[in-house]
Amino acid sequence: SVFEEDAATLTDYTNQLLQAMQRVYGAQNEMCLATQQLSKQLLAYEKQNFALGKGDEEVISTLHYFSKVVDELNVLHTELAKQLADTMVLPIIQFREKDLTEVSTLKDLFGLASNEHDLSMAKYSRLPKKKENEKVKTDVVKEVAAARRKQHLSSLQYYCALNALQYRKRVAMMEPMIGFAHGQINFFKKGAEMFSQSMDSFLSSVADMVQSIQVELEAEAEKMRVSQQELLSVEESVYAPDFDVAAPQINRNLIQKAGYLNLRNKTGLVTTTWERLYFFTQGGNLMCQPRGAVAGGLIQDLDNCSVMAVDCEDRRYCFQITTPNGKSGIILQAESRKENEEWICAINNISRQIYLTDNPEAVAIKLNQTALQAVTPITSFGKKPEISCPSQNLRNAETEDDKIVSQAAVRADDADELIAPGTPIQFDIVLPATEFLDQNRGSRRINPFGETEDETFPEAEDSLLQQMFVVRFLGSMAVKTDNTTEVIYEAMRQVLAARAIHNIFRTTESHLMVTSQTLRLIDPQTQVTRANFELTSITQFAAHQENKRLVGFVVRTPESTGGQSLSTYVFESNSEGEKICYAINLGKEIIAVQKDPEALAQLMLSIPLTNDGKYVLLNDQPDDNDGSPNENRGAESEA
Repeated sequence: SVFEEDAATLTDYTNQLLQAMQRVYGAQNEMCLATQQLSKQLLAYEKQNFALGKGDEEVISTLHYFSKVVDELNVLHTELAKQLADTMVLPIIQFREKDLTEVSTLKDLFGLASNEHDLSMAKYSRLPKKKENEKVKTDVVKEVAAARRKQHLSSLQYYCALNALQYRKRVAMMEPMIGFAHGQINFFKKGAEMFSQSMDSFLSSVADMVQSIQVELEAEAEKMRVSQQELLSVEESVYAPDFDVAAPQINRNLIQKAGYLNLRNKTGLVTTTWERLYFFTQGGNLMCQPRGAVAGGLIQDLDNCSVMAVDCEDRRYCFQITTPNGKSGIILQAESRKENEEWICAINNISRQIYLTDNPEAVAIKLNQTALQAVTPITSFGKKPEISCPSQNLRNAETEDDKIVSQAAVRADDADELIAPGTPIQFDIVLPATEFLDQNRGSRRINPFGETEDETFPEAEDSLLQQMFVVRFLGSMAVKTDNTTEVIYEAMRQVLAARAIHNIFRTTESHLMVTSQTLRLIDPQTQVTRANFELTSITQFAAHQENKRLVGFVVRTPESTGGQSLSTYVFESNSEGEKICYAINLGKEIIAVQKDPEALAQLMLSIPLTNDGKYVLLNDQPDDNDGSPNENRGAESEA
């Protein structure tokens, strides 16, 4: 029983020891897998798309070398795991499965033999004393002898196994640890051979690099601490949104801008809400990035757009972006006067497509300097460059640096002879009240259902010429002379420059009707005539030499003092300005030959008719069906 108790204790201890050794082997095997994964992860650094990649070349090369070292270490760890499995775990498993299992099996066999012996002895003990049966007695005696022999043999085998177990348990405990020690010694020997002098020098250089980076980090951190102290030492007024409202330093040459703005959103017919969002420009687009978003989204295409400051409810510093087709766009609010004006200037510069030039900053500076010169009184005899300010449909003419200054420069003294310095510019046509009543109402009664007794301008039906153009009024100003078309070009330059410097880019679309008697400017929505000029009062008219859509004319009007005043009106047309000039010239020719029926008939024969019998311009006629031009095209060039 003492031996049996010892064997049971040894079995429990062996199971626990095997679990500990299996854990060591499992950890070593996990070390193999871990080093393998570590090597792959070191190589994966090169494939990462870091937004900031400063110094990545050195890191990548160093990590490649470390990956190679880890692969070599992985080989050593794999060999050590195999040795631990063969020399440490396997022997203790064999001891448990062979010796301890043999003792347990022999114990069970000995117990069975003892039970058989007890049964045979009980049967032998029940033999009767009086009536003995020799045959039964003989069988029972043989059974007892066989059971005793079997019990004797099993007990001898069991006792021998118990005795041998006392020697084998000491050997079984030593062999696994010998294998463990040899495996670790071989691992460290090969590791020492692998980490030779070259490896030591490499690790030393890497340590020096890490130390230098740490020094740079400390220096940068010190600079940041100094900057923080400087920022904290400034006056609190700097943090106010509009601290320099009296005299803000405004940069009008920006071609990109970013910052927080309030966006107005309509929530109903009359209700609105404001949302604070981060806006920035990218190329020719206005982008918006909500809080928490990873990227910005397109809000407005700024090419050919117009921007202007607006009065919005009870909020300050609001501006509106209008699309090229005249539709109202978004309304934004800046936090200060400086931000408001810089956003307006930046969007205006972007709408001109300056960002497409090779040096957009220089082009923006040059444009703004030229605009300032255009509205500054001339005090010297130097040359004053002419601004070739394009329309919303031809802004690409302004994006090229070589077209900023026009070839037709006007000398300062010549400009003084054409237009007096400091002459006010009118950006909208406002008729006197009496003239407005005479032109649009008079004494006629207006039918509320849209019908009138007769036409407001009956001469429109009787006119030999009637041509309609879509135009936008840019401005008008008084001039000194009408002897040359240079006065029109100078007025165009000053009007466009004044619009640019004062950020006035919104225009109203109108219809310009040219007849054989008058030139009328009509509101397309209400059909109200905003201005009416007699062709006889128009003394000069011309289209811009570079921007073909710009057209202007000089009007001579009598004054109450008995003299006459000269004014130049500048328009932007959807079609070529030469067509408007041709129509005006044709109308003046009709007026000139109206007293001569033969000359009038000859002039009218050269002009084609529409289906309703109206005369139209030759350069508006389509080609014939056979593809050949109209035969009357020659009259256009002659005119």
